[in-house]
Amino acid sequence: MYRIKDEIENTIIIQKSEFITHIFRVDSIDEINSILENTRKKYYDATHNCYAYILGDNQEIQKSSDDGEPQKTAGAPMLDVLKKNNMTNILAIVTRYFGGILLGAGGLVRAYSSSVSEALKDAKLYTTMDVIDFMITTSYSGYNTILNIKEIIIENTSFTDSVIITGYIKKELFNDLSDLLYKNKIDPSALNKIGESVKEIEYK
Repeated sequence: MYRIKDEIENTIIIQKSEFITHIFRVDSIDEINSILENTRKKYYDATHNCYAYILGDNQEIQKSSDDGEPQKTAGAPMLDVLKKNNMTNILAIVTRYFGGILLGAGGLVRAYSSSVSEALKDAKLYTTMDVIDFMITTSYSGYNTILNIKEIIIENTSFTDSVIITGYIKKELFNDLSDLLYKNKIDPSALNKIGESVKEIEYK
């Protein structure tokens, strides 16, 4: 599953109708309801404020609204785009200002789908990863060696008589870290496990 962190805004014009898309990172129903309320106030004069959202590590909570558009021509296609892109903890709102030309059911589906798809093109995606947090105390030469071990992510470094490194590694790779240090001539006893956590990693 992928998440975003920053709000995304995008506008497209189709047959003189303006479709303004906002996509938000959300973590609760209360947050979603607050954003929807604020959006309706901001775009009080819009023809429609349609939305779709997904919550949960396995997309357990899903909902969409056509907000007056013909049934299943707005919210449902928006939700389908989010699902096909494996998104979660996400809210998409498409505000429409009617331009005077009827699009028909098929045209509406394409318009709302395209609005969300185009907005997602600008998104930085993040995925979660189970990790082991660790600390390594090493020499300055050992520190330079550790910088080249691509399997680990360094978060903080403290330079004193020795170098104290805190970071993390994928959970499934932790058992191999001692061997990795040994191969790079660093004493494996310098490695201390701090705990386990879940990190959000930018998807590239």
